[in-house]
Amino acid sequence: MALDGCGLLCKYTLLIFNLIFALVGFVFLGLGLWLRFSDSTRAIFEFEALDSSAFVIAVTILIITGSVMLIVVVFGDYGACSEKRCALQIFSALVAILGITVVVLGVINSSRSDEIGLSMGEFYSSIYLLYVANSDPVLAVTLTFIQKLLHCCGATGITSLDFAKETCPKPDTIWEHIKMDACPGVIINVFNDKAPLVMGLFVGTGVFLVVALVCSIVLLTKIKREQQEITARYTTVY
Repeated sequence: MALDGCGLLCKYTLLIFNLIFALVGFVFLGLGLWLRFSDSTRAIFEFEALDSSAFVIAVTILIITGSVMLIVVVFGDYGACSEKRCALQIFSALVAILGITVVVLGVINSSRSDEIGLSMGEFYSSIYLLYVANSDPVLAVTLTFIQKLLHCCGATGITSLDFAKETCPKPDTIWEHIKMDACPGVIINVFNDKAPLVMGLFVGTGVFLVVALVCSIVLLTKIKREQQEITARYTTVY
């Protein structure tokens, strides 16, 4: 079906959106499944007393979020590539639900930043202790990513004595060769002292979803109009 310039722009915008969504979804789902079923972490999920721990909750959220994102990608890619209205309508509904969820999560984060910061700090500490005990390579990659992103080192920040110092980022100053910021404290401070930055992340995600939703609606309108024109021409001929 021939689309005009606006329709093609929306189509390729959706394809790029779905590509990014797919990459993030695979990372979330893959990490969540590894943390859930890895030999070094499986025991945590077998104890009822730990069912409500920050680690278990975070891993569950990773698995659910990754799965939902990949489901959205399937409908989005199929709808955009094949120009199927039904798939695009489902995609639009899912993106709208995700957008509402992001807004709700942003409000919750704003009102309960202290509790969320403590939970995220506990989640980091769980991964840190599991890595120290098992030297799991996936946990090492996870720690390295978190610590480079926040520029912190381990549970104490004492670089030379840290049990996972190989995952710490390179020091920027002479003092950081001796002492860097401890990651649990940095994580808590991000949610407490840098709440606007975290809120900006939610707002950015919301804008990203709104752009995808608008493009999906525009593409739906264009496809419907093209189908009506084809039907009209067919009716006129016969």
